[in-house]
Amino acid sequence: MKQIESREDISLLVHTFYNRIRKDELLGPIFNHHIEEERWPVHLEMLTDFWEMNLFGTGNFNGKPGMKHIMVDRSLKNGVTEDHFRQWVGLWFDTLDSLFEGSKVELAKNRAIQMANGQFNMIVKSRV
Repeated sequence: MKQIESREDISLLVHTFYNRIRKDELLGPIFNHHIEEERWPVHLEMLTDFWEMNLFGTGNFNGKPGMKHIMVDRSLKNGVTEDHFRQWVGLWFDTLDSLFEGSKVELAKNRAIQMANGQFNMIVKSRV
């Protein structure tokens, strides 16, 4: 196993992870409905920027994931639950562990937990 050392490693992680997400019974229908097929390459590049920023401190990411998650929840009539985020985190951990090892893996896991909790809390607060 190798460590996460470069943007190419993050790109492999992101592409592998979202390939799994798109096939997942719980999450796949949501992601596939909200991201058009032709938008996936741009979306994956943006997510690579996001994770590169989170793991290496680069400033390439420029997006508002909170608003996107709120919009998805509204389109699902407040249907996003903790189970969705738990599944997302579990697949993220599994993907990380299948590809890499080391301190950046642990950082990526910790950041994913923080983000999942933060995004879910933001969604719940937006429902009021």
